Amino acid sequence: MPFELGHLTVHEVRDGSIALDGGAMFGVVPRPLWERLLAPDARNRVHLAMRCMLVLDGKRRILVDDGAGARWDGRHRDLYGISHEGNLGLDSELRRAGLTRDDITDVVLTHLHFDHAGGTVRDEAGQLKLGFPNATYHLQRRHWKWAHQATDKDRGSFRPEDFALLEKSGQLHLLEGGTELYPGITLFVSEGHTVGLQLVRLEAGDHTLVFCGDLIPTTAHLKPAWVAAYDLYPLTVIEEKKQLLAQAVEEGWYLFLEHDPSVAVCTVKDDGHGHVVVDRVVTL
Repeated sequence: MPFELGHLTVHEVRDGSIALDGGAMFGVVPRPLWERLLAPDARNRVHLAMRCMLVLDGKRRILVDDGAGARWDGRHRDLYGISHEGNLGLDSELRRAGLTRDDITDVVLTHLHFDHAGGTVRDEAGQLKLGFPNATYHLQRRHWKWAHQATDKDRGSFRPEDFALLEKSGQLHLLEGGTELYPGITLFVSEGHTVGLQLVRLEAGDHTLVFCGDLIPTTAHLKPAWVAAYDLYPLTVIEEKKQLLAQAVEEGWYLFLEHDPSVAVCTVKDDGHGHVVVDRVVTL
């Protein structure tokens, strides 16, 4: 069932799942703590959703992130545990919402890591083409530049072929900071996970939903100090999470979680001891 937020309709669109090292996902947090919330497999990997968000506003069909895509060889598919079992992929999920790739008018890329932007291009008979041929792709300019000169720490998170076509396509819209993309749809910048990460805030009447991306990838990461080793600036992540969660508790925001294996959307509350925890889970 889609989630109705005033004039906006929100769908969960899964591009399968991915399995990443638990230590990498939780940084300095000891395994005996995080494994209570996300049990690792025999290779110490936690299994995560690749959950994109589809927003319909009557005129536009906006996809937020586009997963890892299908262009993976067997070795890397196994390494990252990329799976599309259960027919979970962008094409089948869009069909479930009554759409095709051609219907997507906008793709908002939070950032260009391979599990968020891998569906930007697709292989058609050996030729790479844009995954959403009629869409405008929105991205922060600072992140676009960063992805082309990534550091030794995060270079492995980018696959340049995932976004090489965008530069000459005429369909890339580079943004300078936060902006209202369309009425009720605002992009704002987060700087902890990577440079120029952009998150999405939907507002309709008294209701707000925030697509948390890699700032808060799962419910286990509601704890401010539980940050991933992938995060470039962990202290910034902690402060950004504190600010976002404080406002989410106070104003009753819905949080859309990109990587949680079982929770797509939830609200949060203070548990009375100063900790932010899940209040209510919304089933999509």
